[in-house]
Amino acid sequence: MFKALVIENDEQGYRTELKELSETQLPHQDVTLDVHYSTLNYKDALAICNKGPIVREFPMVPGIDFVGRVVASQHSDWKQDDTTILTGWGVGEKHWGGLAQKACVAGDWLVPVPDGLSPLNTMAIGTAGFTAMLCVLALEKQGVTPDRGPVLVTGASGGVGSFSVSLLAKLGYEVIASSGRASDENWLINTLGAKRIMDRAELSQPGKPLGKERWAAAIDSVGSHTLSNVLAGTQRDGVVAACGMAQGLDLPTSVAPFILRGVTLAGVDSVMCPKPLRQKAWQRLGQLMNDAQLSQMITVIPLSEASQGARDLLEGKVRGRLVVDCR
Repeated sequence: MFKALVIENDEQGYRTELKELSETQLPHQDVTLDVHYSTLNYKDALAICNKGPIVREFPMVPGIDFVGRVVASQHSDWKQDDTTILTGWGVGEKHWGGLAQKACVAGDWLVPVPDGLSPLNTMAIGTAGFTAMLCVLALEKQGVTPDRGPVLVTGASGGVGSFSVSLLAKLGYEVIASSGRASDENWLINTLGAKRIMDRAELSQPGKPLGKERWAAAIDSVGSHTLSNVLAGTQRDGVVAACGMAQGLDLPTSVAPFILRGVTLAGVDSVMCPKPLRQKAWQRLGQLMNDAQLSQMITVIPLSEASQGARDLLEGKVRGRLVVDCR
């Protein structure tokens, strides 16, 4: 028997409960693991609290990422006692996820824990840090270097945003952190390395098709009017990596930034990211992140508090990352 957070949707309604399950109830895949840590991401919170059409199959164990130890494997890449990471691939949406003490998944979805990172620290990074690294790689691919000018990060107090600030600062970029929480200013500047703070209210309302050129590049996890205003304020030949929709799925913009300034909008999808790019991102994360910094970016909670953690996340009460100890 093992404990798992389970979402059900039937004649009794939509509900999320911590349950005791039998291993015979696990999905039929080729690698079974003891889950050590998972995390609470925005998508997980939406699913747990029934605030968006995230879950495709019921019953569902949420949790779009986890790290764990292999206990049984029929996959050639993995053997017993290997420690592996899973992010994306529809886990927690279409396939049972990581907010449980056990998981059974496809071996092709797994990547090894990189050198220099403990299991806890891989989930301190988790999907949020992995997505942030993909965004940084997207900027680098488009030729964005620190000497081009400042880089704006929206949603800077959140998971993806806080990691984006930290990674960019470590790589020598001048970071403008957009946040709605004045109380986070010291943390964003002195802990994560931002150079200055922008109130998110400057970006969250409808704006003009083009504004003053203010940043060479940006990482946006917010979408909607915020992303539109980010594009409008991007310098000539600048690049914006878009990876989230915290404000909304809509994008009320015009072609002006693209045809008058040559701005590039680069979409970043961490869910179906190909394995070679996954491994490259995790290797870079292992090189750039350290235990001391990661410990200041996370709060660890037990599996029994995951539902409350999801509510706190949606209410804007969480700074940085919520790591769930599933052991």
